[in-house]
Amino acid sequence: MTIMIIGLLIFLGSHSVRIFAENWRQQQIAKRGETNWKLVYSAVSFIGLVIAIYGFGQMRLDPIYVWHPPIGMRHAVALLMLPAFIMLAATYVPHNAIKAKLGHPMVLSVKIWAFAHLLANGRLGDIIFFAAFLIWAILSFKAAKKRDRLTPPAAVSTTKTATIASVIIGLVAYVLFAFYLHAMLIGVPVFS
Repeated sequence: MTIMIIGLLIFLGSHSVRIFAENWRQQQIAKRGETNWKLVYSAVSFIGLVIAIYGFGQMRLDPIYVWHPPIGMRHAVALLMLPAFIMLAATYVPHNAIKAKLGHPMVLSVKIWAFAHLLANGRLGDIIFFAAFLIWAILSFKAAKKRDRLTPPAAVSTTKTATIASVIIGLVAYVLFAFYLHAMLIGVPVFS
């Protein structure tokens, strides 16, 4: 579990710069250039993610159970992940009304994902893993909204086509992940 925690600290730590050190981040970008900042940030994030995922897999080999969630919680996760996938898709589809309304759909997607998985997982490592992401997402969303109040983002025109595309892409991604990729990548079938 130590490896997983180290990975989480690196990954979520790098993603917390905008939460706790926005001025420092801006100084680094001004000093080193945005491209260099993004390269270093991406490399550190990737390394942290790989370590966290490896540690998560190792933790599953010798689990410590805190509680045994009712089987119905798996259905709650399946239901909650539907809007999470739609919000995730809305993050990347330009000019959709979901992103325009929510402002930060990626972070909201992570919140839902982490909360949903806390409901259905009772191992200590799972609780630490998903609680870390949930806490990060709450703090990240709060910091992003504060930045938006200080410097309101420019109004973006939205189209029904982009909004519908976000929903369709989110639904397709949900189906692919729920029925195929989750079992293949995580080793746990969503529907069994």
